[in-house]
Amino acid sequence: MMKINLCFLLLTGLICSCAQKQTQEEKQILPNVILIYADDLGYGDLSCQGATKVQTPNIDKLAEEGRRFTDAHTASAVCTPSRYALLTGEYPIRIDSWGPLATLNKLLIDTTTLTVGKVFQNKGYQTACLGKWHLGFGTEENDWQVPLGAGPNEVGFDYYWGVPFVNSGSPFVYVENKTVVGYDANDPLVYLGRNYKGDLKPSPTPTFPKEASKKSDNLFAGALEAHKIYDDEKTGTYLTEKATDWITKNKENPFFLYFATTNIHHPFTPAPRFKGTSQAGLYGDYIHELDWMVGELVKSLEENGLTENTMIVFTSDNGGMLNLGGRIAVDKGHKINGDLLGFKFGVWEGGHRVPFIVKWPGKVPENTVSDQLISSLDMLATFAALTGQEESLSLADKNSVNVLPAFLGEEGTVREELLLAPRKATNLSLRQGKWMYIPAQGSGGFNGSKPEHHAWGGPAGVEFVGGKNSDMENGKLKEEAPSAQLYNLETDPNQTQNIVNDHPEIVAKMDARLTELREKYSVK
Repeated sequence: MMKINLCFLLLTGLICSCAQKQTQEEKQILPNVILIYADDLGYGDLSCQGATKVQTPNIDKLAEEGRRFTDAHTASAVCTPSRYALLTGEYPIRIDSWGPLATLNKLLIDTTTLTVGKVFQNKGYQTACLGKWHLGFGTEENDWQVPLGAGPNEVGFDYYWGVPFVNSGSPFVYVENKTVVGYDANDPLVYLGRNYKGDLKPSPTPTFPKEASKKSDNLFAGALEAHKIYDDEKTGTYLTEKATDWITKNKENPFFLYFATTNIHHPFTPAPRFKGTSQAGLYGDYIHELDWMVGELVKSLEENGLTENTMIVFTSDNGGMLNLGGRIAVDKGHKINGDLLGFKFGVWEGGHRVPFIVKWPGKVPENTVSDQLISSLDMLATFAALTGQEESLSLADKNSVNVLPAFLGEEGTVREELLLAPRKATNLSLRQGKWMYIPAQGSGGFNGSKPEHHAWGGPAGVEFVGGKNSDMENGKLKEEAPSAQLYNLETDPNQTQNIVNDHPEIVAKMDARLTELREKYSVK
């Protein structure tokens, strides 16, 4: 504890108090923070991570000017629970969150709990969430009526603008704080659901060829003007413009920007100028747009004289998904998750090991790579330490670990273990040091394998991308495959050999710990 506090004092020259208001000098010293949370960006989707069919010069430059982590993970291989973990510093299994949020779901985050946004607000920061939310609104079922119920504004963000649900699912509108952009009180959103038999018709929304991957049917009628404003191919541009404008408006005070892109979640809808720019189909083109977005944020910092005093954290909410767009990219030679085993929704490494880059000039060592185990779950405790609040905030009940020493280039272990959640609770798994223990067969994710299937995965998906695993043969699990899995990620990061039968003492220890944690968090 003393070491971290001393580190902070050396970095800032500031003895922090718990006061809510800061002097002008303190405001200038406190670093700005931009957290870029890409959507479904796989471990192999960046050229600085080995990709050759896409080029990401702006993100690569972040890595050159900062620190890249090769053993960084999300707490879940699924979007909604991963975002819950990021913002609250809590395992999503604690609230029984395993899959994507349902359309009418209430806000998942308790408005009284400490969040990343509130950590910064406590120090007088201006805070904004721009982009995908997908964590619900209100304290009861969300009827999508204006004003919207509790949401980003109640859990740490002074300003919100973005896609309130997910770009593949309705309502296909933008939201600003409590209102739908283009809202007309005489034409509100009307939820129809999937089995509606009445006279109302879903409001029109852009459609795309199957190569862009699945965009679900609109389940809402009404809000015609709001639907007209929503444009899948302009969303990236809109979000980038909102972000750069917000940075400029708030440059005089310390700020925290949570920039949650819809790139590169399906449907793959880059702006027309990016189409055809990669060698990996629309999937790769969407990555190119993401890279442009990052470059625009960096340029905005430079133009406003904020580069030196701004920390940028870039990562993803989970690994790449083997939907049609992903499969087209693979056919063209692109490795969405590198050589890692598995995909989004599953607990194999490809589902939750993600790109993670930190840049903070003069503080984070440039052009360095770390193999320390960290998680996006750790951002809450890390930002508390960054702003000198590690002792004053109540973090004891959180699962977040302060990884600021790892950011700053210090050696040593910062995180001892990590729970990793797939879509299915049966495959909740445990990472301890170099060991990864999965108490069941398979990944606990999707297993689609036919041409018409949207969600490929499992052994068939592994075969499709040319992966290898000792439990599989010809795209299927072997009949004699063990009932559990153990991998030594130090010697076998791609999980080619299940050695669960070779280390009974390690399995027994990890299984006992996993059982303890399942009971602690009431996992059935």
